[in-house]
Amino acid sequence: MRIEVTIAKTTSLPPGAIDALANELSRRITQHYPENENHVQVRYAAANNLSVLGASKEDRDRISEILQETWESADDWFAAD
Repeated sequence: MRIEVTIAKTTSLPPGAIDALANELSRRITQHYPENENHVQVRYAAANNLSVLGASKEDRDRISEILQETWESADDWFAAD
């Protein structure tokens, strides 16, 4: 399974946020899908989007939930330098 999250270029994020999000999201997804280690990519693009390749509908829905939980809990895991 390959997971790609794109964030709109117009979204204002602090320095290091993309890498921190990729690391935290990867950590959380690996807890549920251990075989998926190092298959998460986060980058800027034209629009916000989540792509999950090689997964069932249920897995896509669960990954979407994990992304939402991760984004909403950013105050807990992201510390801007």
